[in-house]
Amino acid sequence: MLAPMKLIVRWLLLAAALLLVAHLYPGVHVASFGSAMIAALVLGLLNTLVRPLLVLLTLPVTLLTLGLFLFVINALMFWAAASVLQGFGVTGFGAALIGSLIYSVAGMVIDAAMERLFAPASA
Repeated sequence: MLAPMKLIVRWLLLAAALLLVAHLYPGVHVASFGSAMIAALVLGLLNTLVRPLLVLLTLPVTLLTLGLFLFVINALMFWAAASVLQGFGVTGFGAALIGSLIYSVAGMVIDAAMERLFAPASA
């Protein structure tokens, strides 16, 4: 029972993080919380299904740039999600890069908070 609740809470928080990104950076636009929820779902699916393949295919470039190319891959996922969704948009690749950086930091904060919130009770 706890796992589905954790997933739903994380999804809602990531949608709120997208709204925060749109509020902090003018190059990212989110029309509503509903649009943010759909965008967070699509971003999660892209990061789960497409990102590992891109990381594998670009491994030589990633190694050459000491991992910095992963920022480009994150921006591409952000940009791809914005290009297929109504109500979520970025003004260009630079906006996708900055937006994905802010969204990633927010995601790390959310994950850390979720670990504390849903941590098993110690005896």
